[in-house]
Amino acid sequence: MTLHVTNTLTGEKEPFEPRDPENVLLYYCGLTVSDPPHLGHARSWVHVDVMHRWLEYLGYDVRHVENFTDINEKIVARVGEDDLGEDEADVAETYIERTLSDMRALNLLRAEVYPRVSEHVPEIVDLVETLIEKGYAYESNGSVYFDVTSFDEYGKLSNQELEEIESQGDPDERSEKRNPADFALWKAGGVDEAAIEEHRHEGAADAEHACETAQTWESPWGEGRPGWHIECSAMSMTHLDETLDLHVGGRDLVFPHHENEIAQSEAATDQRFANYWLHCELFQMDDEKMSSSLGNFVTVEAGVDQLGTNVLRTFLTAGSYNSKQLYSDETIAEAEERWDRLERAYDAAVEALDSPDARTKVEDESLRADVDEARESFVAAMNDDFNTREAQSALLSVATAINAHLEDREEYDYRGLRTAVETLEELGAVLGLSFVGETTGTADLAGDVVDLVLNVREQERDAGNYDRADQLRDELEALGIEIQDTDDGASYRLPSGE
Repeated sequence: MTLHVTNTLTGEKEPFEPRDPENVLLYYCGLTVSDPPHLGHARSWVHVDVMHRWLEYLGYDVRHVENFTDINEKIVARVGEDDLGEDEADVAETYIERTLSDMRALNLLRAEVYPRVSEHVPEIVDLVETLIEKGYAYESNGSVYFDVTSFDEYGKLSNQELEEIESQGDPDERSEKRNPADFALWKAGGVDEAAIEEHRHEGAADAEHACETAQTWESPWGEGRPGWHIECSAMSMTHLDETLDLHVGGRDLVFPHHENEIAQSEAATDQRFANYWLHCELFQMDDEKMSSSLGNFVTVEAGVDQLGTNVLRTFLTAGSYNSKQLYSDETIAEAEERWDRLERAYDAAVEALDSPDARTKVEDESLRADVDEARESFVAAMNDDFNTREAQSALLSVATAINAHLEDREEYDYRGLRTAVETLEELGAVLGLSFVGETTGTADLAGDVVDLVLNVREQERDAGNYDRADQLRDELEALGIEIQDTDDGASYRLPSGE
């Protein structure tokens, strides 16, 4: 069965056919690093990760790029707060480090690259210049705007007519624009104090000081900063190609962000920007989407610490990427019960396999048929628009088959059980689940052991035994555990569970 995906661009479920039959170019609109990542971000991350894993399972070489937006008023608004950093770049670096740590804790495959906006200003400027030269953009008071009336297909992703589209951008831009719906490609000057006041957190620097730390760059139109939409176009085309196979993002980005990406990219290259647009639905919490701006979120770090990676990923893949999902005690309990069923069946099968009661000539045709059927169901589900809910159900049917085989039997089908165990490991890995060892947060056993060693190291240092203290640090780092000494004591990062 061929993989089919629901393409927002056409509104249809279509067979997936990458331009290169062996390679897939996948771009995901990444995080604006102004807050700790929360489970709403994790939901999209995990589903993109599952897409990546399934495409590789199908035999494709996946080139996966995910950006960090490290230039934004919300980042500037946090300057000086809680040791986050004393300028925009420092705050962004702090949250990028935390985001990468959370990604590893979620057992995400690494992207090919994680480009940052601040590193791609030359490419952004070049792209804006191209749009001006081709008549799609214009300069006004040091800013540059895209003329939406110049692009005939504007609105094709969000299915809007141009006359229905309201003003885009800040109200103070309206006097500079030819059309209220035109959007900024380059913004003159720095950051406006009013924007900082809107997003400022308690304990952060005052708006005037924070604005002084905002980054600006020279351009042909004067000193300024890139517009939001142009950033992803420049980064994706720099690291992938002018035409992408898959462009993925949150449902809330369809308009204006993705609509504007299409307009500026296709106007510049005369090529289709992305062949398939997939959008992750929002994460609901108390009848509202989970978001940093609303303050109703659970951080990724807290989620991993509380539930562990396997339960959290079971929860996040319990609904397909394009279906809404509710965070509640009931949905979390369902995920815990599902993972417990899978883990118990797996452990019981492994124990039976390694016992003398597993026999070469015992055959359970029902077990073997159920496992084969589960594999077929899993493949069919994943090829049906990455239907992780049905894929989970297929895994659970393997657990049911294992339990039925083990009940009231004195001798076990070795080959059948081995196939069942390997099926859980192989297909579970597509969902990012690990049956051999759990990837968890700071509360797990590995973390406790590291804390113990670091306490001993501190005692050695206090006693003046610096050589022994250094030896303990070296031994931890040899195991892949990164140690960093700070004024508040030593911190560490465990190696990835990948």
